[in-house]
Formats: sequence, structure tokens, C-alpha cells
Amino acid sequence: MLTFHNVCWTPSSFQLIGIPGLEFLHIWLSIPFGSMYIVAVVGNVTILAVVRVERSLHQPMYFFLGMLAVIDLVLSTSTMPKLLGIFWFGAGDIGLDSCLAQMFLIHCFATVESGIFLAMAFDRYVAICDPLHHNTVLTSALVARLGLAALLRGVLYIAPLPLMIRLRLPLYKSRIISHSYCEHMAVVTLTCGDSRVNNVYGLSIGFLVLLLDSAAIAASYVMIFRAVMGLATPEARLKTLGTCGSHICAILIFYVPIAVSSLIHRFGHHVSPPVHTLLANFYLLIPPILNPIVYAVRTKQIRERLLQILKVEMKSR
Repeated sequence: MLTFHNVCWTPSSFQLIGIPGLEFLHIWLSIPFGSMYIVAVVGNVTILAVVRVERSLHQPMYFFLGMLAVIDLVLSTSTMPKLLGIFWFGAGDIGLDSCLAQMFLIHCFATVESGIFLAMAFDRYVAICDPLHHNTVLTSALVARLGLAALLRGVLYIAPLPLMIRLRLPLYKSRIISHSYCEHMAVVTLTCGDSRVNNVYGLSIGFLVLLLDSAAIAASYVMIFRAVMGLATPEARLKTLGTCGSHICAILIFYVPIAVSSLIHRFGHHVSPPVHTLLANFYLLIPPILNPIVYAVRTKQIRERLLQILKVEMKSR
């Protein structure tokens, strides 16, 4: 039911248009996006299964990796099935509450993932700078508490975004969202009221998480590199730094796309809408795809366990 107020009304649902300007290519775009989603799901489910089965991986670093896999599954699954529905069937209709729920899941779990990377940096710092106390400091209970803290921080930071839209901005100029999912700014631009509070809060939270977490991670690695440089031989230094390689790759995979996408969305007024939307989707897909690959390639235990599973499958055939 629509409540009209001048040119504004309260829609019961929105219409996502997919990739604006590229609607004629939707059926073809579904092929790479569908393939990437399958790779992301299979890769992260495999990581979860291997960490659960392989007892040698029951360590803080791999518990955090399991948390990352769950987060990546939530991020990709909260957007890709709907996007593929738009590509295949033109099913862009989404209820108002469903739209706000999707917005919350995307931004909340992106914030949680940043928190998990920060916790992993702390784990690497303790493992390298204070190795004798690593097992006593990074207990299973502390790992669980760090994961819970990252989740609660994400909920507390992001919950106000959909609540402010629901309570402060009930009227909309249009129900057509020029995006493939309910991104915060894409929804706010459709509202009729004063959205400055929403804009400032969203921008502040984004930069707060990005800058504070990346600064804390960078500080931990400065201390790690100082400790590594104090080792006696180059071989020992390389071996120690090698234990951080997967984490550094995963950090870059996560922060670089999200930083580029955020900056272009906020300040790239001359960038075309299709580029905006494609970048926004890639930053939700690239980490879930590449994180399992990076850790499978660079982690000996995971790699050996996967090869063992493949050998058993080959013999059974």
C-alpha cells in the first residue's frame, strides 16, 4: 500500500535493476558471476571441513580462518543468489524489510571480517614476538572471545544504519534502486527526508573501521618485522616471515577492493554507474574466492590434507 505525500511515498518493496546500463548483458554476466559464486562456496566449505577434520589445524590461526570462511559465505550468499535471480529471471523485487536486512548483513559482516583480520594480526604478533607464551595467551577461549567481540562490534556499528532509515526516512522518491543489492548509499539517495545524519554516520563508520583496523594491523606488523630483523640468519627470517604470508595476502585482498570501491562511490562522481556496481560486487566476491585459494596454496597442512582427500577420491574411482 502506498502513502503519498507530494511526490514521496512509502513503498512496500524496491526494485533492484542489477548492473545499471548493462541490462542487455545480464544473461552473459550471469556466467562469470555464477561461476565465481560456486568457487567461493566450494572453497570456503572445503576450508571449514578441512579445519574441522584435521586435528593439527586446531590452532588459533586456523580457527580464525574458519571464522573468515563463515563470514565469506554470508557475504557472498547475501547478494549473489539475488543477483543471479535478477540476471536469469528479472527477479529484482525485494521487500523493504528484506532490503534493510540485506543491507545490515553486508555491512555488518564486512565489519566483522575486518575485526577478524585484526585478531589474526594479534595472533601473528604473539606467535612471532612472544612464541613461548603463544599457547598460553591465545587459548581457545580467547579466540572465541575475540571472534564474539568482532561480531558484536559489527552489530553495534551497523545496526543503526537500517534503523535510521526505517525510523527517520520512511518516504521515498522512487522504488527503483540503481544497484544489484541494497547498498546503504544507494537506498539513502532515494529518500525524501534529510539524510545528512545517515550519510555522516555511514561515512564515519566506514572510515573508522578501515583506518583504525588497518592502522592497528600495520602497527602489529611493524613490531613483527622488528622482531624478525633481530633473528640471526636470513633463513630464519624468511621462514618466520613465511608464516605471515597468507595473512598479508588476505589483508590486501580484503582492504584494497573495499577501499577502492568506497573511494570511488563517495568521490568518483565521473565514474559510470556500471563501474560503481561491478566494483561493489567484486569487493564482496573477491575475498571469498581468493582467501581459500591463498590459504590452501600457502598452508602446508591444508594443502597436504586436500591432496590426501583427492588421492582417496581418485582411488575410489
